Amino acid sequence: MHRQELLTLLDRHRTRFMDEAAFVRKAREYILQHENCFDRALWPGHVTGSAWVINPARDRVLLLLHGKHNQWFQPGGHADGDHDVLRVALRETSEETGLDAARIKLVDGAVFDLDIHTIPAGHCGPEHQHIDIRFLVEIDDTLPIPGSHESHDVMWVPLNQVSAFNNNRSTYRMVEKTRHLRHWRAA
Repeated sequence: MHRQELLTLLDRHRTRFMDEAAFVRKAREYILQHENCFDRALWPGHVTGSAWVINPARDRVLLLLHGKHNQWFQPGGHADGDHDVLRVALRETSEETGLDAARIKLVDGAVFDLDIHTIPAGHCGPEHQHIDIRFLVEIDDTLPIPGSHESHDVMWVPLNQVSAFNNNRSTYRMVEKTRHLRHWRAA
């Protein structure tokens, strides 16, 4: 995937959330202006890839207690120059869960959510923004999840309890989208 392919994915992405729609516009502008938008050395921000991991029943979400930020998030990380942000999201999911990539099922190749959030200054550099492109994946929740050194803990969380672990607006959006998927699937 090259920059144009990501722009095409963003052009196809539709959302009912005003904040996310604004993020999509801002991300498009930034990606168009910065050919190296996938490079973590680009300041004031860069593209990252993550996965919203649901179980087959779509009533639980896999969250990781992030090693550096000590907060619960979905798997994801830096592109490190890889223009295929979907591949980045799947790679990071495998690395951070400790699962073989064959156990991770991509629901579809469309953007599930997009968020732009600020990362505080730290040993890795100054305060900056992540333009996080998120894809929907499914993992069998009966499988043991070994985790990795990047997270303090990995846990399946019931959809209706996610806000107790992470009450960020972007997480709320993904929970609401998952609820909609469950409703659509049952209809």
